[in-house]
Amino acid sequence: MSRLPASKVTKGDELPAKQVRVTRDRLVRYAGASLDFNPIHWNEKFAAEVGLPGVIAHGMLTMALANELVSDWVGDPGAIVETTTKFTRPVPVPNDGEGALLEITGKVTEVSEDGTAKVAITVAFEGQTVLGRPTAIVRLG
Repeated sequence: MSRLPASKVTKGDELPAKQVRVTRDRLVRYAGASLDFNPIHWNEKFAAEVGLPGVIAHGMLTMALANELVSDWVGDPGAIVETTTKFTRPVPVPNDGEGALLEITGKVTEVSEDGTAKVAITVAFEGQTVLGRPTAIVRLG
């Protein structure tokens, strides 16, 4: 894969925004791939009993979607050398076929002499951020 050249990246660059729908079937596929079958991700009754607003998306799925924005931009998923976040707000996923719409944006906050760039990511659901300070460090081409 061809990575984005370092000469084309500057501090303040904005990544192309992305909208992603998280549906119940996506939760099932993610649970199978990750082996995370916690009932808060598929059982309405259980989710309500533990105080959640309903079935919620896996935090790591939400983080992966944030990182997908960065890997699409840089042109190579292997270019992400570090990623961090805090899980701050659940993403309820209704069982309606439409799911939850995530709005994902990113901005370059630092370009280093070692050929890496730091990207601050924002993931929002219904106008509220759901991840705390997500960032990715990427190796540029």
